[in-house]
Amino acid sequence: MKLRNIIFPACLIFQSFLVSAQDKAPENWFNLDMDQDKVRGVSSEKAYKELLKGKKSTTVIVSIIDSGVDEEHEDLKDVMWVNKDEIAGNGVDDDNNGYIDDIHGWNFIGGKDGKNINQDQLEITRLYVYLKNKKRNKKEEAQYKEIREELDSKVAESQQSLKFYESLLKTLETIDKLIGEDPLTMENLKAVKIADEDKDSKTAVRMYKNMLFPQLNISDTDTVDIVEFMEQFKGGLDYFKGQAEYYYNADFDPRTEIVGDDYMNSKEKNYGNNDVTGPDAQHGTHVAGIVGAKRQNGVGMDGVANDVLLMSVRAVPDGDERDKDVANAIYYSVNNGAKIINMSFGKAYKFDKKSVDKAVKYAEKKGVLLVHAAGNSHLNTDEESNYPNKYCKDKRTKKPFSNWIEVGALSWKSGKDAVATFSNYGKNNVDVFAPGVDIYATIPGSKYEPLSGTSMASPVTAGVAALVWSYYPELSVKELRKCIVESTVKMNEFVNLPGSKGNKQVEFKDLCNTSGVVNAYNALKMAEEIVSAKK
Repeated sequence: MKLRNIIFPACLIFQSFLVSAQDKAPENWFNLDMDQDKVRGVSSEKAYKELLKGKKSTTVIVSIIDSGVDEEHEDLKDVMWVNKDEIAGNGVDDDNNGYIDDIHGWNFIGGKDGKNINQDQLEITRLYVYLKNKKRNKKEEAQYKEIREELDSKVAESQQSLKFYESLLKTLETIDKLIGEDPLTMENLKAVKIADEDKDSKTAVRMYKNMLFPQLNISDTDTVDIVEFMEQFKGGLDYFKGQAEYYYNADFDPRTEIVGDDYMNSKEKNYGNNDVTGPDAQHGTHVAGIVGAKRQNGVGMDGVANDVLLMSVRAVPDGDERDKDVANAIYYSVNNGAKIINMSFGKAYKFDKKSVDKAVKYAEKKGVLLVHAAGNSHLNTDEESNYPNKYCKDKRTKKPFSNWIEVGALSWKSGKDAVATFSNYGKNNVDVFAPGVDIYATIPGSKYEPLSGTSMASPVTAGVAALVWSYYPELSVKELRKCIVESTVKMNEFVNLPGSKGNKQVEFKDLCNTSGVVNAYNALKMAEEIVSAKK
């Protein structure tokens, strides 16, 4: 699933809508330096100024396996990978790689007629349908029962949440009408006269006063941005409608009609189309910009890496990605020259992990680095499943893949608020943390927007890896990973445990196995030491 879909309970999002003084993330903070700029970025700007002046770089291809990338974006079009062996638009597979007109990448969730999948089910729903319709052995029967109970619980929970958001949105719409042109303050709301027979307005005011307003922790005269308030709840409403219509709908099947592949055949590779943008490329475009939006061009924002080409491989719908598509996206990326693959997606259940493991092994053999977002469910992934992961066959007693980096998300704030409240974590399974809150980057239509998620922390890390490899191409993939992982800036402090709402603090070292934050400056210095020692 695209990891940008962070829908918070109402009590956690209210603080975002105060018009009065708000903390804002420093501009370009993910590229900044703690010592120089007082914000825990990855020190890439410092590295360009102090370590890389006058040095030559080589271009690194970075694959963005995601929802799609707007290849015409003003800040990305000059850094999009181009398949020079393919003639655009001639309907011929000129390079004989099995994919026709794959100029900027490939789309594994599209059909030959140009149609595209936008929404899809969650994996738990697909597993339920699969097991329901087959003759089950004893082990499968137990799994089916467990999944059916979990699915029933999720459906009930989503219906309850849908009603909750509908009620809140109705309340806010009523409040907006009552206030009219006046700003929304409790003082102004109290001054509104409501007719005795207007029970709906009285109910809305009572709900606002007794439930919403107390959560804001502000005075009666502070102003709330009700437009932004309602937009957030509309987003929540859409999210839970999507759960009912797509995620948990056992009868929803976009795959058969649109893609038309033999879904149960994991060895099948040549399906899809060349539309690398797709119907909703916001997530993938944002991720791509973080990695390598054109630097120093006076437009928009600067990505982390200054010498990259971005390959778009579309495999992630609004819903859970499918293992077959992920595996094929990895194969495609490796076979077409990508040296780094960013994977800002994840899910709670697996279907065909064996095919994904084979693809990861293939990438490992070919010397390709995989960077993966840890997830946004504030879970301990040492205990909770999160796929794909860095363990072959899911056996955590074995050594993890040597070409995998798992990334948690960091806030721009300091002290106990340093870690993103939503980030997954794991003392064993998460390797590093990187900036992932309020990251301002590219979105479709040559626009820009701040988004938050481990989806953002992963491309920050992938960008650092590309930066290091572009200046030190002699490094092996294991050496590159070492530079990223072992050069982190250690955080020896207590932070809020993600998901605890600030009620529990833990040592940062308990959240990842390096106790560190990715740092481009340190990684480049380590790379210099490794390469110099070889001479």
